[in-house]
Amino acid sequence: MLNVLKLRNFKAWRSADLTFGKVTGLFGPNSAGKSSLLQFLLLLKQTRNATDRGIVLDFGGPAELANLGTFSDVVHRHDARKKIDWNLNWTLPKELKIRSPGSGPGGSLLFSGRELSTWCEVGLRHGSLWSYRLAYEFDGVYFTLQSRDASPEDFVLSTNDNEKAFRFVRIQGRAWPLPHPVKTHLFPTQSRSYYQNAYFLGDFELAYENLMDSIYYLGPLREYPRREYHWSGSRPSDVGERGERTVDAILAATRDNVVRTLRPRAQRVSLMSFQEIIAHWLTELNIIHDFRLEEIAPGTNLYRALVRTTPSSVPTALPDVGFGVSQVLPALVLLYYVPEGSTVLMEQPEIHLHPAVQSGLADVMLNVARVRNIQIVVESHSEHLMRRLQRRVAEETVSSDDVKLYFVSAQNGHAELSNLDLNMWGEIENWPEHFFGDEMGEIAAIAEASLRRKIGHKQVG
Repeated sequence: MLNVLKLRNFKAWRSADLTFGKVTGLFGPNSAGKSSLLQFLLLLKQTRNATDRGIVLDFGGPAELANLGTFSDVVHRHDARKKIDWNLNWTLPKELKIRSPGSGPGGSLLFSGRELSTWCEVGLRHGSLWSYRLAYEFDGVYFTLQSRDASPEDFVLSTNDNEKAFRFVRIQGRAWPLPHPVKTHLFPTQSRSYYQNAYFLGDFELAYENLMDSIYYLGPLREYPRREYHWSGSRPSDVGERGERTVDAILAATRDNVVRTLRPRAQRVSLMSFQEIIAHWLTELNIIHDFRLEEIAPGTNLYRALVRTTPSSVPTALPDVGFGVSQVLPALVLLYYVPEGSTVLMEQPEIHLHPAVQSGLADVMLNVARVRNIQIVVESHSEHLMRRLQRRVAEETVSSDDVKLYFVSAQNGHAELSNLDLNMWGEIENWPEHFFGDEMGEIAAIAEASLRRKIGHKQVG
């Protein structure tokens, strides 16, 4: 799971230092830079997935998670002379142990730990995007591939001075320089053949790719509900950027007899089928009373999503019950569909939802984070969602350490990130001015206008 992202010169961000919680909320006005932080993580994910190993960063296209244009479009203030650099720290699912070669399971232990960091620096060189530096930090040691100042196309592999005194050892007769990093997270294959003790670098690369594979995304715009859905029997990896694969995911989970629970370490009797737990939350959020998917006719592979708004109402097709159900359904399904330990990025999941449902959605997130060990990063404009997070901290349902809230603002052409200090009583100790608008100013203006009209009415009378 993600711990820290430090980022420089990306879009509106001259610099950003973001510490993640189990639930991380990004709030602030439009066009301040909130979405850019999520876009950067999506940029890393789609770069990892790119089939072209010669690409440095995959800026995407219309069908990609993030369609960012070119380096000049994403570098801060479009200044192509600048370099974008970042540090990403995360926790591994289990302890990684690196032993000396040929030592076996009980041999000499070189490094061990559960936290890993990557560092990278990219920029233009002769008009082409170039990786200037790649480093991983593990167990207090930096393993760095960096270009020589005198010969920028030649790279050297090194470690920092430390108490472990580890050094890469060249294989005799192979004193050639190394090429540049592959993408932004891979050491060149020559590093393993030029150095006799660089075999473990692949462990870092694999851990990074596993991290990127564990990131899932739901965008701010959802697909309009349909009267019927065709399912080919596939099992999608997620619900899609617009929730277009939500029904496929429900049907696949149903076929595979996936069960979920509302409580940690639950007994077997408290387990629910996938459709049952989704229906539970739709009911708990007071959106509808009942939800189910049914095949229109046996063997057609055509399905209808039917809901009942009250216990006495008749089943109704999803497009006929308002837009809210179809908007929240992808969020609920994604949170329960992805593997445990995943990181879910969501943009404005509260769109088209009643304020009470927005508050309830915060409870869903907290429950999933606790029970399924899911990390959630949400970009939102919802005061109701944030207030519910504060309330649960005050009620000791969740620790203030597990909820990280940030306010993003634009200052002199730069995005600024303010860590909202959430204390153990759920209070924000550094509340920004006009965070959700000027509420007191609106109340005062209403009272003043009302008083002025009443006085005028009496004078006329």
